[in-house]
Amino acid sequence: MTSARPWALLAAGAIALAGSLQARSDVGDVVADGTASRIDSGSSSRETRRRAVAALPLERIMEPQRRAVDACVRSATLYRRLPVETVVCDADLLDFALQKPETIVDMWRVLGISRLSLDPTAAGQWRLSDGYGTVGVLRLVHREQQGLSGLLVFHGRGAYTGPLSPRNLTGSCVLLVRHGPAMPAVDGRQRQTIQIDSFVDMDGVGLEIVTRTLQPLIVRSAAVNFHEICLFVSTLSESARSNPEGVAQLAGRLPQTTPADRQALATIARRAAQPGLRGGVDVASADRLQTELAARWLSAEDLDRLQRK
Repeated sequence: MTSARPWALLAAGAIALAGSLQARSDVGDVVADGTASRIDSGSSSRETRRRAVAALPLERIMEPQRRAVDACVRSATLYRRLPVETVVCDADLLDFALQKPETIVDMWRVLGISRLSLDPTAAGQWRLSDGYGTVGVLRLVHREQQGLSGLLVFHGRGAYTGPLSPRNLTGSCVLLVRHGPAMPAVDGRQRQTIQIDSFVDMDGVGLEIVTRTLQPLIVRSAAVNFHEICLFVSTLSESARSNPEGVAQLAGRLPQTTPADRQALATIARRAAQPGLRGGVDVASADRLQTELAARWLSAEDLDRLQRK
């Protein structure tokens, strides 16, 4: 099994909300898969950064969060627009995943593909630990919805202690997440685009460490993780389409998810189902779902262990 990506040391460790999702492969494997050009297609240019700052709805963010967001963006050590991802995914499921990331993280832990913990502390606020040295807090400070398109602004603060840095790193981050419908797939399935602009402001010695040493690793690892997270959500959406009751059963097994959110996920899965599949599926098919969801991210040995649970 591969280890989680170390890019979670980005302040709150929360670009795309889940830096420690254990990918099937390391960055070299992604290159071998032929996706290197897309992974490298993000931007840190001055013009891209200017457009991202202009897109932040600061005037609509409530105080004191507005000041915190503005301060982080103005003094950011590192800015990066991650490569835009276009995924086959039900719109309601994507919206749920963005608003309730703790439910998706709970699913990863049940499947055994992540050490990440993301615990709600209040509405739109989470405490996180990636299991590899990063801890922090994350807050959803603003959300807008226009039809099927949406915008979310997160502010996080965190710390990293581990082998990638000779000293403890602390800092803050701002994530601007935008999503909306793309042209449908050939078979009519819904597709969504997701774009993330990230601003990271490291404290003290972290500024020099990140600027001189870690920036290339952080940038590439962030893109790889974002890609893998989108693949998981797309896989979950396809499972809801073909095996809605299996997804509903899995939702019912999530130990850290509230009953209301488990029910909401089950309802979304049933609504996304192909015609004729609503209302039931054989037990064996439901039991296979966990293995199908985890297959990309687990070794054969770990998959076998998951099947025996």
